[in-house]
Amino acid sequence: MGRTLDTPESNNSLTVRDNRTGKVYSVPITDNSIPATAFKAIAAPRAPGEREENETDKGLRVSDKGYLNTAVLRSEITYIDGEAGVLRYRGYPIEQLALHSSHLETAYLLIYGALPSTSQFQIFQEEVMHHGVTHADAEQFCRSFRYDAHPMAILTSAFAYLGSYYSEANPSLQGQNIFSKGDQASLALMDKQIYRLIGKATTLAAMAYRVRQGREFVTPPTNLSYTGSFLYQMDHLGEENYVPNPVLEKALDVLFLLHADHELNASATTVLQTGSSLVDPYSAIAAGCASLYGPLHGGANEAVIRMLISIGKPENVPAFLEAVKRREKVLSGFGHRVYKTSDPRSFIVRKTADEVFKITGKDELLETAMALHAAAMKDEYFIKRKLAPNVDFCGLIYRAMGFPLDFFPVLFAVPRVVGWLAHWRQMMLQEGGVKIWRPRQIYVGASKRDYVLIEERIPVEGPRVTPSPVVHSGITKRTNLASFKGKPAAKL
Repeated sequence: MGRTLDTPESNNSLTVRDNRTGKVYSVPITDNSIPATAFKAIAAPRAPGEREENETDKGLRVSDKGYLNTAVLRSEITYIDGEAGVLRYRGYPIEQLALHSSHLETAYLLIYGALPSTSQFQIFQEEVMHHGVTHADAEQFCRSFRYDAHPMAILTSAFAYLGSYYSEANPSLQGQNIFSKGDQASLALMDKQIYRLIGKATTLAAMAYRVRQGREFVTPPTNLSYTGSFLYQMDHLGEENYVPNPVLEKALDVLFLLHADHELNASATTVLQTGSSLVDPYSAIAAGCASLYGPLHGGANEAVIRMLISIGKPENVPAFLEAVKRREKVLSGFGHRVYKTSDPRSFIVRKTADEVFKITGKDELLETAMALHAAAMKDEYFIKRKLAPNVDFCGLIYRAMGFPLDFFPVLFAVPRVVGWLAHWRQMMLQEGGVKIWRPRQIYVGASKRDYVLIEERIPVEGPRVTPSPVVHSGITKRTNLASFKGKPAAKL
């Protein structure tokens, strides 16, 4: 905690002088970080005319819009060095894991902190695959969606539905500390939810896909790999002895591994923010899906394909980049909030793409993507801004494998369930228990004012309500029910 400086401090501290009061404070530095609460001790009397809402007498607040330089927890899971282009899961370089490991083995590593033994991995894999089967009620729930519902909407809702189904995993019903006690029963209960969520993620995703296709659901096989089972559920149409293409199965496994975790991104933070209230893990994962659904997060690889389609042929790349410089177009697939050099996953994606294209044939957009990459990497405008390729170009692989564009966020969410669960488990077992995440704000609104009766108010300039009339386009059963006022419904 920060304190007024009375004696010389060690080098492992920060000295802060408050020029408002002349006081000097010492703030400890631990793991190259300072506690934000230390600044709460730096208070000053309110200056004449200063707003009371600034609360200067209650200590400083730290302003950091968008968490640009705020660490909200201590984690042992994923390390990123954005300047050097380094990504490690539990200390292991992503390049080594992509070459030697699998998505499920990496899932074990992320969640439990160590690579499994043969027997440990066998048990983990069997449990995950066994829990891939969903109840008939969940299948009926997924069938209730319209044929044109976005698959991410279905997946998000399905995870939330599971939260209502497994009441034994709900701290609101079973007790706040059912996951945080740390005893054998608590750990076993937590493991079961982890098996269920990882196992059912592919099943729910396949259901979301087949609802759109008007196809019956497929029972997940337990004799295939994780991604093999997923592709089987997606594509099986009743053929005898059908098995997914092993090259595509392996490629998808690599992409799942690459997307398994990425530190505290928007969706992982959402899972932890939600989970800190001690909600059940299914609802927390559903919240993560909702966050990932956004075009600035999970929709980024879809945006890359749409961008390449809009560019068209390679010869159109120079004109497109000039439009980007004029801020008329958006360059997708380049740059990253964390990486200031090439995303280390992008090199693995490129190698994986070569293997996939040997089976599917080259995507017509590949040459455009390569031309865009070459041109951007030579242009001083993009070099100076450190806009290097990121992992979002994996959309070319998904497109080559036949996945529809709006399914791309689902292919991001399914593997990311692993990372979300790793962070959730770490939070549940943290020393000192779970504390609800409650960030502060800097209030800049109106000072205290008195209520005025509506007939006495003087109109002021400000936001106005925009009318939004309900328009019924065409006669349907739904619109008849919405507008029925005692008159017979029209014949359909």
